[in-house]
Amino acid sequence: MKINQLTRGFERRVMYIENKDGLVEGAQARIGWVSFSKSGRTIYYKGRALSSIGGRGVRGNFMDAESGEEFWVSGIKKSGSNAHPAVPTDVVVDDDAREEYSRLRGGSA
Repeated sequence: MKINQLTRGFERRVMYIENKDGLVEGAQARIGWVSFSKSGRTIYYKGRALSSIGGRGVRGNFMDAESGEEFWVSGIKKSGSNAHPAVPTDVVVDDDAREEYSRLRGGSA
């Protein structure tokens, strides 16, 4: 797997995933474990393959090739402000990612 800013050399990582065109597993945004392709340009989350659109997206930085939906995917911020402050967003933390999310935020989930 290629090491880049997104993968940071990890095979999997807890990240913020927001669907700009709909829902992700019943919520506007989720925090959960993603894994990466060998090139690091595709991420996998709960059966979805999201490919990098390299700055060509209107609202997102990844696209689901099957549905055409745009996604915003980013690392976890300590402040917890992953969603855009001007847009209220319902964010759900996956149960299996809760402990790692808390650790990344400095112990406060």
